[in-house]
Amino acid sequence: MAARIEFVDDPAQFLAETEAHLAVEPVITTVIATVTARMAERLSGDLPHRWWAVARDDAGLVAGVAMRTAPFAPHPAYVLPMPADAAVELARAVHARGEVLGGVNGALPAARLVAEETARLTGGAVSVHEHVRLFELGELVMPPAPAGRLRKATEADADLCLEWFLDFARAAAEQAGRVEPHGMESFSMDDMLVRIEDGVIWLWEDEHGERVHLTGANLPAYGVARIGPVYTPRDQRGRGYASRAVAEISAEHLARGVRCCLFTDQANPVSNHVYEAIGYRPVVDMVNLLVD
Repeated sequence: MAARIEFVDDPAQFLAETEAHLAVEPVITTVIATVTARMAERLSGDLPHRWWAVARDDAGLVAGVAMRTAPFAPHPAYVLPMPADAAVELARAVHARGEVLGGVNGALPAARLVAEETARLTGGAVSVHEHVRLFELGELVMPPAPAGRLRKATEADADLCLEWFLDFARAAAEQAGRVEPHGMESFSMDDMLVRIEDGVIWLWEDEHGERVHLTGANLPAYGVARIGPVYTPRDQRGRGYASRAVAEISAEHLARGVRCCLFTDQANPVSNHVYEAIGYRPVVDMVNLLVD
């Protein structure tokens, strides 16, 4: 019997139905858990094809989950590990809804199976936009502190923080050798103010009080906090701001019993080296795929 796919429109309902499943591997499920929790608290406006999907096995138990909530084109689905038959059935179920799925992000091999079945159904082709690696902090290695201090951003910093969030995607693409950024252009001032209010945006000030670096995070979900984005303007790079900021923020979470994770672009040797040097270790490889 093929896996059964159920679509859910209400993020709170999705969390209630899948909490036990999400909590088993909270590092791997971090994106769906945190994005869904934020949308459940501050749901506003309609997004194209917004849904959450639950794959159930023959016994009715949750075998995998996915969501389609990205506000940027091509509004990719985000797929977590699930059996192969469930991944294929998910692609067929989305196609049967009359949706054009132009992208699939998430864990391998499930994300690729969804993309490949979508391409088969539509006569398209699958291409890789980005290879991503999820890391979890093991034993923290605190790097030397550069001049200055880390502090939480305030509303007075919102304009600069938003500018740097938008710059982050472009800089990350450039460092990885890609032509264009992906997705961050949809981030708004309202989004930034919410994160500042939540206390999950930090800035490094140098010894002159100049803001020279930004690190963000997400509120913990199931005991795990995801660090990012991490951004240093070009003329301030190479001074240790990113390493120290991520390490201090990670230490703050560890002191509260919260595990830390983050994503890196596998094509970016700079970020991979920085995080491994302070104790982050790879957990799972993921991918962002396009279906043309």
